[in-house]
Amino acid sequence: MPYSHSPLPTASGPAAAAPVDIRLVVTDMDGTLLDDDKRAPDGLWEVLDRLRERGVHFSPASGRQYATLAREFAPAAQGMAFIAENGTYVVRDGVELSSDTLDRAVVTEIVDEVRRLAAGGVDVGAVVCGKRSAYVERTDEAFLAEVRRYYVEHRTVDDVTAVGDDVLKVALHDFGPVERATAPAMERFSGTHQVVVSGEHWVDVMNRTANKGAAVRHLQRELGVTPAQTLVFGDYLNDLEMLDTAEWSFAMANAHPEVVRRARHLAPSNNDDGVLRTITRLLGLPAPDA
Repeated sequence: MPYSHSPLPTASGPAAAAPVDIRLVVTDMDGTLLDDDKRAPDGLWEVLDRLRERGVHFSPASGRQYATLAREFAPAAQGMAFIAENGTYVVRDGVELSSDTLDRAVVTEIVDEVRRLAAGGVDVGAVVCGKRSAYVERTDEAFLAEVRRYYVEHRTVDDVTAVGDDVLKVALHDFGPVERATAPAMERFSGTHQVVVSGEHWVDVMNRTANKGAAVRHLQRELGVTPAQTLVFGDYLNDLEMLDTAEWSFAMANAHPEVVRRARHLAPSNNDDGVLRTITRLLGLPAPDA
């Protein structure tokens, strides 16, 4: 059932004297924390320092791999839990907190379907996402450039179905709109698995039990944090289950309409530093560089 978006505490009045009791902040990356040019907001590291001083945990939740997230947050990575690969892999300080891996036979079926799509003229490629690395068969620079944006650790192999790694998900990149051909072709797996459109050009196939929401709930149990103490931000369909884990759930102003319907609140857009502005407002933190 969609929420009617309730007003936020204002900078004056009772809320100013009593900031919301938040213990865990979870944010998606692309379209949410990052702007449209994939840049982190100014003041991010300052806000992360203030959260750490308050004892508030901050956790990025992304379709990106763990190695990529750890590199992007290197200045603040110590003690940070990373929700990677759309919730299939949660790691803190190099230690796995949870994972949800795919059966090998399913990986082969998905890759075979991608190969059939490509043979039929669809400009699509598969990224088999393992715990240690991502694996691809396509070697053209256009495809590899897209892979490098999200997978720091990646290898080109002859057969992605034969890698010796635990597979967390299979991500498919379609240079056309993914919902035109590739996502519909993956629907045959939806009876037993999660088929999630995670962007205009990406669709992910994971175990049915795997999503960002399941990962956040596991992390809440690990940290002893309640939904009332959890603040979550998202913008796309792979964030829906995550929004259900928090009483303070925010859709970005630029979010997919279904995400807006699912969230309790609206935040300014990713290009207007919506995540940092909302964090500082709710927790009564000074604005960065103030």
